[in-house]
Amino acid sequence: MSKEPEPKILVFSTNSISDPGIDMAGSAHMHYSTQVQIVPLPCSSGLKPAWVLHALRSGFDGVFVAACGGDCAYLPDCTTRTSALMKQTQDLLKENGVSPKRLKMSGICSVCADNFVAHMNKFQSELNKLNDNENG
Repeated sequence: MSKEPEPKILVFSTNSISDPGIDMAGSAHMHYSTQVQIVPLPCSSGLKPAWVLHALRSGFDGVFVAACGGDCAYLPDCTTRTSALMKQTQDLLKENGVSPKRLKMSGICSVCADNFVAHMNKFQSELNKLNDNENG
């Protein structure tokens, strides 16, 4: 009985806000896939739409943005900027024939380990369905 490979997810997380929550999930040995890879950023509004497209073209099944939310130490309008970037990224994906469902975002705080794990497990399930629909 062969099992489908787990979808690969690239997570863009913020150094001082979402990274501690993600680290806590690992330290507490909470289960989420080893196919999740983390790239830290100072601020979620620094994400470039082209990075997401590149990741999806390079073998990742999905990209998750663990956003700063209202706690950003750098920009008072981080949430507005990040939302605009997500819209631009979704448009870029559509223009390139990539489902915008492969991109998710949520605010992950420094103590949100359970929340992060739940997001990863749910996103992998959604990506499995999306992959099945596109492949068959």
